[in-house]
Amino acid sequence: MADAAKGFPLPSSLKVVPGTEAAQAAYPYYTQFVPEDDQRFWFYNSMHFPEPMHHFDMITAEAAYVAMGAFNTRVHVLPTVKGIHHRIINGRVYIGSEPVTDPDDIAERVGEFQQRAFYYYEHWEDLYDQWKVKMKTLIADAQALPTPSLPAYEPLETVHSGKGVAANHNLLDIYQKQIEGYHRMWHHHFEFLLLGYGAYMTFFDFCKKAFPEISDQAISRMVAGMEAEIFRPDEEVKRLARRAVELGVDSHFTDGMDIDTVLAELDRVGNAGKEWLGELETSRNPWFNVSSGDGFYHYHRSWNDDLSLPFAALPGYIDKIKSGTNIERPTAQLIEEREALVADYRELLDTDEDRAAYDQLINLAHRVFPYVEGHKFYCEHWYTNLFFNKIREFGALLRDHGFWEKEEDVFHLTQYELESAIVDLMLSWAIGGEARGPSYWPAIVKQRAAAIEEWGKHGSSPALGAVPDLIDDPAIVMLWGITRESLDTWLNADSEPDSNELKGFAACHGVVEGPARVVKSVEEISRLQQGDILVCQVTNPTWAPIFQKIVAAVSDIGGSMSHMAIVAREYGLPAVVGTGTATRRIKDGQRIRVDGGRGTVTILDDEPALEDA
Repeated sequence: MADAAKGFPLPSSLKVVPGTEAAQAAYPYYTQFVPEDDQRFWFYNSMHFPEPMHHFDMITAEAAYVAMGAFNTRVHVLPTVKGIHHRIINGRVYIGSEPVTDPDDIAERVGEFQQRAFYYYEHWEDLYDQWKVKMKTLIADAQALPTPSLPAYEPLETVHSGKGVAANHNLLDIYQKQIEGYHRMWHHHFEFLLLGYGAYMTFFDFCKKAFPEISDQAISRMVAGMEAEIFRPDEEVKRLARRAVELGVDSHFTDGMDIDTVLAELDRVGNAGKEWLGELETSRNPWFNVSSGDGFYHYHRSWNDDLSLPFAALPGYIDKIKSGTNIERPTAQLIEEREALVADYRELLDTDEDRAAYDQLINLAHRVFPYVEGHKFYCEHWYTNLFFNKIREFGALLRDHGFWEKEEDVFHLTQYELESAIVDLMLSWAIGGEARGPSYWPAIVKQRAAAIEEWGKHGSSPALGAVPDLIDDPAIVMLWGITRESLDTWLNADSEPDSNELKGFAACHGVVEGPARVVKSVEEISRLQQGDILVCQVTNPTWAPIFQKIVAAVSDIGGSMSHMAIVAREYGLPAVVGTGTATRRIKDGQRIRVDGGRGTVTILDDEPALEDA
């Protein structure tokens, strides 16, 4: 039981880091904490936004919560929860749900939900096919947007065609289409997602009531062994490793290789090298349009923009192929285990009515699951990479007109400030005079860059405010792993400083011991060595190529259906997620034991933190 006197800090007790007040004030007014927010429970969304966010990147939080709330509250009409509030302090995003507690409101919403959600479930495949067409059209539209530019004079074509619109108007048109497209993408993202989680949660609840002794992990294994687009990039890296061996060019791929040098060498060595380069191009479009992170930060570049992550995986895969080690995902084994589990538990049901309900729910869970993971490739990765690269083009244009020094400086402006800078440039081009931006923005960019660096030095409370008695938002439970029990564990974590055991969600079974490698950002992935246990705040499917190096994974954040839990199961990697404090309590180099079946992590020694040795 939690200590009744304990609680998380109130939002009003948080302080902006001294010296960063102006950067904090630049976030929109509706994202700033106000005294009334002390009445609500908040938690830090470190799963999606583990690092302080640049001002422009905050568009991801805003667009996502606009769309998620619309689908929860107005489109699908979830009975017991509406949307998500979000607040920003010191570059960190805190979120809190809007529950529905009035029984009459819930009853009204149940009626609406049934006629809406059930339509989706009944027509899932057709609607999902339409969804893919919508996303591919949206991606094609973004790719077709021209690079923003301003000529010295309008081309004569403008005059001869009677176009009637000058080039400066195109800047506003391109920018606003980008912003609109990004918001539209997030609406598409949430069209199916919560219904997918809802279908799984309904099956989960059925199993918990029908089989009181069943573990969470056994239920999740009943939906394992799936195929989804988000696993394809890693499959392409494996394919390239196999082709390198088959073509006899594998010796070019070594740890720490210079990628440009390797590509140049392969181009010179004859047909085999050129054939492998052709295979690389086949993989890159579209499958390398994935971010090295979760797609929410502009500096998490796509594999196509930075080949480091897929190339870092090639030597390991090549070595395993040459030694005869199987590098494939154990999909067939997962499916066999899944079918056996489903059949075994079905036999335990007493009535035909229960068996019919069980069949219906597990079949629905299997139908919705390809979307639950597959959408990430199209939304968080392919489209988001396109979006940030288009914003980068505006960064280059404004840099060339003296607004700041570097293309990347554009991400220190909010989306609203960037539009004002674009209008400033449009005005100056039209007038033929000087823009104000070159004398206005450099100092602000410098100030915000310093704030981001400073915020990164300060930790954040995992939650704020009074802990609610019940948390039943499916997204919060399934994605973030936030339950009343996990919050109690976090609250009591520091009261047992001598405990050497951490508890979390049992994501994938298996018991493994090894050295911990604490990775706190994407940039630190390269520190992982063969045989390490990855300890991180959260990971994502695009880290899959480095799973060949590690023997287990532990995360601070995540529920039984978080992306890390799903990916760990699909790769047969022992994992514990949602520990709350792993990256804080486990030191780099410490030997730890991960029990993915019990959801425990044991620190086996206290001393050899490598960074302290």
